[in-house]
Amino acid sequence: MKRETELIIDPLPDHFDYCDEGCDLFPSCLECPLPRCRYDEQSGGKRAATGLRDRELLRQRRLAGKSVAELARSFGVSKRTVQRIIRKSKTYSTPKGG
Repeated sequence: MKRETELIIDPLPDHFDYCDEGCDLFPSCLECPLPRCRYDEQSGGKRAATGLRDRELLRQRRLAGKSVAELARSFGVSKRTVQRIIRKSKTYSTPKGG
């Protein structure tokens, strides 16, 4: 049993040369907008990344009025995927039964 006065040992040395190389989603760990690291998520961060992608896609459609084809090209997805994202956003924003 550990005593409360024991120090917790940090596994990294004090002068560890940390190189912030980011990941395939964002170039910098320290400036990443995700609430948790993609490597901490069991899905490898895919769900968080697609959520960010979907929000940005919808933002560009709303503010810039981009077409489905333009959005598909700029995000590297099919037109059908863009249509699903748009339909899903309308489903969540439209009250049912009204």
